[in-house]
Amino acid sequence: MTLLTVDDLVVEHRTPGRPLVRAVAGASLTVAAGEVVGLVGESGCGKSTLARAVCGLNPAASGTITFDGHPVTPLGLRRRDRALAGIQMVFQDPYASLNPRRRVGAQIADGLRTAGDTVTAPADLLERVGLPRDFAGRHPHEFSGGQRQRIAIARALAARPTMLIGDEPISALDASAQAQVARLMRDLAVESGAGLLFISHDLSVVRLIADRIAVMYLGKIVEVGRTAEVWADPRHPYTKALLGAIPAPDGAGVLPAELSGDVPDPADPPPGCRFHPRCPVAMDVCREREPAFGPVACWLHEPA
Repeated sequence: MTLLTVDDLVVEHRTPGRPLVRAVAGASLTVAAGEVVGLVGESGCGKSTLARAVCGLNPAASGTITFDGHPVTPLGLRRRDRALAGIQMVFQDPYASLNPRRRVGAQIADGLRTAGDTVTAPADLLERVGLPRDFAGRHPHEFSGGQRQRIAIARALAARPTMLIGDEPISALDASAQAQVARLMRDLAVESGAGLLFISHDLSVVRLIADRIAVMYLGKIVEVGRTAEVWADPRHPYTKALLGAIPAPDGAGVLPAELSGDVPDPADPPPGCRFHPRCPVAMDVCREREPAFGPVACWLHEPA
């Protein structure tokens, strides 16, 4: 069953005296119950903006976001519709996402109250994410980055989500903790039957946990597919470049190929296919017309 549907989503940022920035420019994806979808791409491609729109933190300029049959509306001053409380996010920076003045047990209890759970104790959720029960009485500054992110996951789980969003939740962690936290999020989501949208620029970690991968470039999804299939046979030139930039642990000491150029300014995107200025196989049609969205948004794979 499809839990989350993002259809032709557009998110714009307006700043007085500056050009309009279309951070998400017509992106579409789905996440099913019990499924882990990895959203990958370079910094600045719109991944986090899409995630914030799914949670209602950024309003959509056009397009739709539907969660379990309910339209996702932007957050306001009023209490959120209980039907949308099933969407919970684990933010990128565990140092900023937790309230430094409150004990972590009290912060986890907020989520339990949202879910109407009067049986589970905050210490139970800490134990579930691999932390001692007595940590509930401590403040966030007493923990390492990896421990704080586990606490943030416990707080998100307290609300009994059916859709969990991880907005680059491992980027601020040590390398030793990244895979552990990523696997923890996958295991907890699958165990509860929730969907997980896991956002990262680390494709090696995404490969370990995701059932499907969506590749994003300059506000658009350019390729979607099963993780094993995309990894074995990437079809979009941008996906090939991302996978080609991953170092190979073969002891040869050869640096991976670097993708030439930089991501264009989203306030002034190139015409046609947005990747064509950096694409090694760009054709004339790529410079003139934008390919249609599909499993692969590329003129090389358009039906004849």
